[in-house]
Amino acid sequence: MAHAKNHDFHILPPSVFPLYGAISAFLMLFGAVAWISGGFTTFFGTVDLPGGPWLFLIGFVGVLYVMFGWWKDVVAEGNGGVDHTPVVRIGLRYGFILFILSEIMFFVAWFWAFFKQALYSMDTFPGTVYVPPEIHAVDAFNLPLINTLVLLLSGCAITWAHHALVHENNRRDLIAGLSIGILLGLFFTGLQAYEYWELITFEGWSFGGDVFYGAFFMATGFHGAHVIIGTIFLTVCLFRALRGDFTPKQHAGFEAAAWYWHFVDVVWLFLFFAVYIWGQ
Repeated sequence: MAHAKNHDFHILPPSVFPLYGAISAFLMLFGAVAWISGGFTTFFGTVDLPGGPWLFLIGFVGVLYVMFGWWKDVVAEGNGGVDHTPVVRIGLRYGFILFILSEIMFFVAWFWAFFKQALYSMDTFPGTVYVPPEIHAVDAFNLPLINTLVLLLSGCAITWAHHALVHENNRRDLIAGLSIGILLGLFFTGLQAYEYWELITFEGWSFGGDVFYGAFFMATGFHGAHVIIGTIFLTVCLFRALRGDFTPKQHAGFEAAAWYWHFVDVVWLFLFFAVYIWGQ
């Protein structure tokens, strides 16, 4: 009885994934900087690092491996019915809320860059005059409006799935809502790719052509990347639901996926009104 558990916390076993994650993230960042800049400037001069793309790729593969292995362990802990106590589930929720807050500040940076360049375009270099480009504005009430409706409908489908699980324990509607949400997420990604193709091919937009275009592609492109990540997140939840995972009380993984998807919805609304409508 001396070693009996008399608390609600889950004591994690030793894991190598934090170490692997730190090393992989460092290699990915180091390789990305070397890839973009071509080297590093030190006190002894510029050090060329031609293997930047390979370092980035190795770090990226390592991060994917850590994500798969670590989250697989978390899923196994959640399915056991013992480790994810109410206190642990609260901690997981708080942790994911902090993660979403960090993502919000990430997008604040791109909104800041967009508004600053649109409202107050300073000279790039001393003695030069900034010449604003002839911007061909996107028709916000054509393809972007369709994309907005598609993403909002996908959010409604995920809300339906969440309600079916928590309030009704209806697994059929849970699986149906997740499936519809995933299909609409894929449709959104396809429409955004088509929009990029139209802007680049017919409107002459280019990523490095101007700061305005750069801010547009970075803001909407990173949002598109988050949609792809969220779609993968929901797909994993769908496979888990088909396998019989999640209960009305223990569904932290699905709840995190739903929160992430709604975050993606809200960010797109800000992008739609700021970049597409006001940006004209």
